[in-house]
Amino acid sequence: MRVGELARRAGLTPDAIRFYERRGLLPSPPRTPSGYRDFPASTLEDLSFIRKGQALGLRLAEIQEIIELTKLGQRPCEQVRVAIHGRLEEVTDRIAELRALRETLLAALARLDSDDASSACRCAAIDGQE
Repeated sequence: MRVGELARRAGLTPDAIRFYERRGLLPSPPRTPSGYRDFPASTLEDLSFIRKGQALGLRLAEIQEIIELTKLGQRPCEQVRVAIHGRLEEVTDRIAELRALRETLLAALARLDSDDASSACRCAAIDGQE
């Protein structure tokens, strides 16, 4: 099937599919005599796998490594486990950062709520920031 049809069926853009192909996530399909890409139906499964990996937070490089290991006949489960653990640590760290930011924002709002309009500072929410 041509890239437009594949994109429609996969819920992607043709540019996304071409990007995945350039990155090596999809094998280069054969071409028709007129030069159009002719993707096999199995490419839909490949695209689904890529999108599911992305939904888990995996980076394209990690997904590509998993695909390459599979092509070599290896089970990539340990690499997937390591990648997911790494991503989980990043998410946990980011949540902690966001919680700290939330507290900072709440404190800034409290300073604004108690701001004396006659004060010489530019803005209590910013000037009071530590």
